[in-house]
Amino acid sequence: MTVRDETAKTPDDRRRAVRRDEDRRLLRREREIEAARRVSEALFEHLTPDELVGKALQTALDVVNAESGSILLADRESRQLVFRHSLGVSRVKAGTAIPWDQGIAGDVFHSGRPVVIANVKADRRHFPGIDEQTGTPTRDMIVLPLKRWRGEPIGVLTCLNKRAGRLDDDDVALLAIVSAITAAAIEQARLHQEAKLAEVARLLGDIGHDIKNLLMPVVCGTGLLEGEVKELLASHTALTLDKAKASFQLCTEVIGMVRTSTQRILDHVKQIADCVKGLSAEPEFAPGSVRRVVESVFETVRWLATDKGIALKTEGLETLPAIRMDERRLFNAFYNLVNNAITEVPAGGSITVAGKHDPVRQCVWLRVVDTGCGMPPDVRDSLFTAQAKSRKAGGTGLGTKIIKDVIDVHGGAITVDSTLGVGTTFTLVLPIEPPASS
Repeated sequence: MTVRDETAKTPDDRRRAVRRDEDRRLLRREREIEAARRVSEALFEHLTPDELVGKALQTALDVVNAESGSILLADRESRQLVFRHSLGVSRVKAGTAIPWDQGIAGDVFHSGRPVVIANVKADRRHFPGIDEQTGTPTRDMIVLPLKRWRGEPIGVLTCLNKRAGRLDDDDVALLAIVSAITAAAIEQARLHQEAKLAEVARLLGDIGHDIKNLLMPVVCGTGLLEGEVKELLASHTALTLDKAKASFQLCTEVIGMVRTSTQRILDHVKQIADCVKGLSAEPEFAPGSVRRVVESVFETVRWLATDKGIALKTEGLETLPAIRMDERRLFNAFYNLVNNAITEVPAGGSITVAGKHDPVRQCVWLRVVDTGCGMPPDVRDSLFTAQAKSRKAGGTGLGTKIIKDVIDVHGGAITVDSTLGVGTTFTLVLPIEPPASS
């Protein structure tokens, strides 16, 4: 249009032209808002990165009315862009990878700037192998870096072959919104998955620690059985009735302990399987007896204590009321306390679990007292933390952290007092009705 044509316009013509420009801007803004609404609604229904990628791509194709598209995520170890999801006529098999420094996608990934190409065949950067694989030629396309408004790209988003007309800069503006929200959602989903994996790893560490401890009395008990059987076979001609009864009683008790411990180990193995599947057991609270839990622990470790000449004692547990507890978890806590003490108490020493009911505070007080060698302040102060130190050869320090987790689940508290050369006392306070069980 010439200057003369422009000046020839009437004021009404100019007002209509301004109104048309404003209408186009408003329409574009409405499309951008709609794109943001749709991608937000689609993405935040799901958590896994794969689900997010699929939903984001479908939304991108819908808002620009494109036939096909793909999302490629960067693999920094192999330095490739990997097709994670592809939709439409020109689908690319998931897992297909291209070098991240080649083709249009590579240029966009490294520059961080989107491109819109009206005639793909005329662009020498186009990677023809993809068209050959899909069997569908690419006419026009948009490639955007998949990134938040700030930060480095994590991949690229491609949209191919607009159904009506050609992909243009208006479509780029819409897809930029989709890209930014998608990148943020993918990063959030990755962080969520990493957190879940970290929790699984922590749970597996706790379970492995308990299995290691549970195997100790089994090994000790089988050693006792082996010695007993050898002695019987060596002196079978002089075997008396009393000796036979005593041997039968010993074998029965050891076999019972081995059976119980083996069942507990099987339960822990099931927990490992659940962890691998992303599950972790919720606490199961029910009325239970602290005395019964402690007696079960003593039965499991009795042969270890007897072998070292250590006495296992209880005081006042029979006077305690029933409390709501997760019996399996509470067993693990007392088992770790008593088993740890056995390794520190010399021959002739003792481990005592004492209890007292506090009706005013509606709780029970429990003390695990050993006459061992005690612990230095740095070891004592690290207890119940992820940085717990172990004085045992091959120890991991996980035991006391596991104990603290159990007490926390029950809404209780635990403290420790230790004197070198005298011994250690752990004091536990457990509410009769834990908050988590209500």
